[in-house]
Amino acid sequence: MKVVVAEKISSVALDLLRERRWTVMTPEQIDGKLAAHLQAADALIVRSAVEVNADLLRHAPKLRVIGRAGVGVDNIDLEAATRQGIAVMNTPGANAIAVAEHTLAMMLAMARPLFRANELMHRGKWDKKSLQGSELRGKTLGIVGLGRVGMEVAGRARAFGMEIVAHDPFVSTSVAREQGIRMAKLEEVYAAADYLTLHVGLTPQTANMINAASLKKMKAGVRLINCARGELMDETALAHDLKRGHVAAAALDVFAEEPLKNSLLAAMDNVMLTPHIAGSTHEAQEAVGYQIALQVKEYLKHGVIQNAVNVPSVSHHEYLELQPYIVLAERLGAFLAQASEGTLEEISLRYSGHISEWKTELIRNAAIKGILNEALEEKANLVNAEAIASSRGLRIHEARKPKSSTGGAGSVLSILLKTSAEEHLIKGAVLHGHTPRLLHVDGIDVEAPLERNLIYLRNRDVPGVIGRVGTILGQHKINIAAFSLGRRTGNGKARTPREAIAVVHVDGRVSEEVLAELKKVPAVALAKAIRLF
Repeated sequence: MKVVVAEKISSVALDLLRERRWTVMTPEQIDGKLAAHLQAADALIVRSAVEVNADLLRHAPKLRVIGRAGVGVDNIDLEAATRQGIAVMNTPGANAIAVAEHTLAMMLAMARPLFRANELMHRGKWDKKSLQGSELRGKTLGIVGLGRVGMEVAGRARAFGMEIVAHDPFVSTSVAREQGIRMAKLEEVYAAADYLTLHVGLTPQTANMINAASLKKMKAGVRLINCARGELMDETALAHDLKRGHVAAAALDVFAEEPLKNSLLAAMDNVMLTPHIAGSTHEAQEAVGYQIALQVKEYLKHGVIQNAVNVPSVSHHEYLELQPYIVLAERLGAFLAQASEGTLEEISLRYSGHISEWKTELIRNAAIKGILNEALEEKANLVNAEAIASSRGLRIHEARKPKSSTGGAGSVLSILLKTSAEEHLIKGAVLHGHTPRLLHVDGIDVEAPLERNLIYLRNRDVPGVIGRVGTILGQHKINIAAFSLGRRTGNGKARTPREAIAVVHVDGRVSEEVLAELKKVPAVALAKAIRLF
C-alpha cells in the first residue's frame, strides 16, 4: 500500500501508517510533485491547504480513500471523489475540547481583567482598585448549538457553578436534561444570558444571527463569545452596542473576513480578539492527525469506513437510480425543517412504489440531512445523518408500501416531522426521471417545484389573496417563476372559508421585510421563506 501525506501530521500518526510496512510519502518527500506521487497511491491525507479537485484526482487512478485531518472538506471535490469511487473521511470532534477550553478561557478573561492587570504590572503599576472583576459562579451561560463543542462547554461551565440555558432544535429535551441543561427558545436564551456563546454552523438561517435586532433582546451587560464562524455576527451592529455599553464585552476567535482587516472591533478596549486559534493546541493537532491515520489504516486493512462525508458503497447502477430520490429527500427535509416550529422529536419516512424495494438508507439519510443541516454545527451527510439524529435523541421511523398497491401513482416519498409544538406531513416524487416535485402538504394536494427560493403561505381560501401576494412581490421587484396552489377539500361548514396553501417559486432571496408585508394580508395565516440548495 502507498499512502501520500500531502501536509504535515504528527510523527505518531506517520508511525501508525508505517506499522504495516506501507510506503508513506511525507510532504518533504513529495517536494511539490503531488500529482506524480498520486499515480500509484491508495490513500491521500491532507489538511486544508491542498486543493483536491477533479484535475488532481485524474492523476490518481488507484486512490481508494482521502483522509482530511480536520473537519471542513471545502478543499475536496466530493462529487469528483464519489464519481471515482473514493471514500472521503474527516475527523469531526477531534478538536472539540480545545475549542471548548478556549471558549472558557475567553469567558474568564472577560470576567477578570487579566490582560490589563498583566500589562499594568509589567509597567510597574500596582492598581488593585481598577482591576476588580466578577465571578462566573451564579451567572447564566446561554449556549446556541449543543454539538460536540457546545456540550463540552456546558460541562466545563457547570464546574464553575454557572446555570446553563441552551437552544438547539436538534437536541431532545431529555438528553439536555441529563446534562443539567435547560432548553429554551432562542429569544429566551438571548434574554436570560449573562454570557452567550455560539457553537452552530453557518447556514442561511444562522448567518448574521447576532444583529441589531437580536442584540436588543439581550440583557444589558451581556458578554458574547464566538469561536464558531465569523459570519454568525454582524460586526457593525456588535461594535455599536459595545460602544454604547449594552454589550459589556465580546471575545472573538473568528471573523467574517480573515485575516481581520479594517474592523471597528480592533480598536475597542472591551473586545478580546484571537486569530482563529481556538482549535490550535498541540493535543488537538496530534489528535486529528492520529485519528485520520487510524481511519485510513482501518479502511485499507478491513474496509471499515468511519466519519465518511460522501456516499457509502453502492454500485454505479444503484447510485444512478437513487440519486434523484436522494435530492428529493434532502429538499423535502429542508422544506419541512424551515416550515416547522419547535424542538424536533421524531422523523417518519414512508416509501411507496418502486423505491420501497430499493436500498433506502441513502434516501433516509438524505431526508435527515436536509432536516438537520438547517441549523446543525456538525454537518450531517449521507453516511452520518442517522447516527447524529440518534445521538441527539431523535426518533426515526420507516415504513414501506409495495408498488403493487400504489396503482399508477409511481414512487412517492412521504416524510412526517413531529416537533414539541406541531407536526407536518409532506409528500414528493421525482418527475421526468430527475425533477423533484412537492405533491402534498398536511392533507392538501399541491404540485410545486422544489427549487432554490420558495415562499410558503397558508391562508383562508377567499378572493384576492393571490392578487395581493403578487402585488407585494412585484413592488419589491421579486419575479415569480411559478405559483402553485392547493386547498383543503371536504365537508366544511357552509360559507366558511377553507384553508389553502401556496408555494411560490421566486427568483432571488426573500427578505424579512417582504415576509412581514405578506403576513399583514388579512387572510394569510403563515408566510415563510424556504431556501433549498
